Amino acid sequence: MKKILVLHTGGTISMTADEEGNVKESQQNPMTQLGVTLDHVTLEILEPFSLPSPHIRLRHMLELYRIIKEKADTIHGVVITHGTDTLEETAYFLDTMNLPNFPIILTGAMRSSNELGSDGVYNYLCALRVAIHDKAWDKGVLVVMNDEIHAAKYVTKTHTTNVDTFQTPTHGPLGIIMKHDILFFKTAEPRVHFDLDDISGTVPIIKAYAGMGDGIISLLSPDTIDGVVIEALGAGNLPPEAAKALNHLMEQGVPVVLVSRCFNGIAEPVYAYSGGGVDLAKHGVMFVKELNSQKARIKLLIALNAGLRGKDLKDYIEG
Repeated sequence: MKKILVLHTGGTISMTADEEGNVKESQQNPMTQLGVTLDHVTLEILEPFSLPSPHIRLRHMLELYRIIKEKADTIHGVVITHGTDTLEETAYFLDTMNLPNFPIILTGAMRSSNELGSDGVYNYLCALRVAIHDKAWDKGVLVVMNDEIHAAKYVTKTHTTNVDTFQTPTHGPLGIIMKHDILFFKTAEPRVHFDLDDISGTVPIIKAYAGMGDGIISLLSPDTIDGVVIEALGAGNLPPEAAKALNHLMEQGVPVVLVSRCFNGIAEPVYAYSGGGVDLAKHGVMFVKELNSQKARIKLLIALNAGLRGKDLKDYIEG
């Protein structure tokens, strides 16, 4: 008999649409009312909070981590229902925490519980199927949506409303949900794990664009921020005035992490002109491999709260 911990946290999967089509929070989460039965499986169902995913903060992610840690000795896996807007960030946060290697699955819905073609119950059942599957162990935190299994590190929301919104650029999914079985193609790379009791800090994300000057960067103060994530152009380049402003921040001790604004590919220092990646790296900008900006922000915050500085911080960020 396997025991799966289910944590309902809110989001579209827990909401209903009114007569005008406006999706709203329900007085009672419909997911808690499901009579799901699986052979040789028991469910422990908790609702630690019920929030639209834009309301999720790092402290909520940390709360989920604490609950899973407390229950770890008595369970064989975890399923978390979550709003899709920030689902990938919660998944990445948990994937970076020091949790057992049993399956931890996040899922959600793109259509509320009473909409035509609602996908919530189906995604939830698929997540449970993955959570009890023996081959789901030691795969890291997984996101299960629309018959696909994705690694928390790489998956991202790509469409505002389509049920096929969660995709993994460059790599593709780790596996698929079949009618009677689950097939894994590959395994995500090993993760560095941390055990945090608290997490705080301010790391803004700035997106680069043609003709970008020092404007928004010059407004940032080392007294009010703990780091910066920059979504750079192409392989990792910036307009020269923006690069100079970032250099000034780094001279004042602010760590700067760079990702590409491109959907596919990896940022790396290639171009040696003013503001190019080679120039940025020489001044101390850290290039993150295969993460989008929202996950790079979480990675930097976790590292800073874990006490990483200097070379240790750079090695972890760029590793």
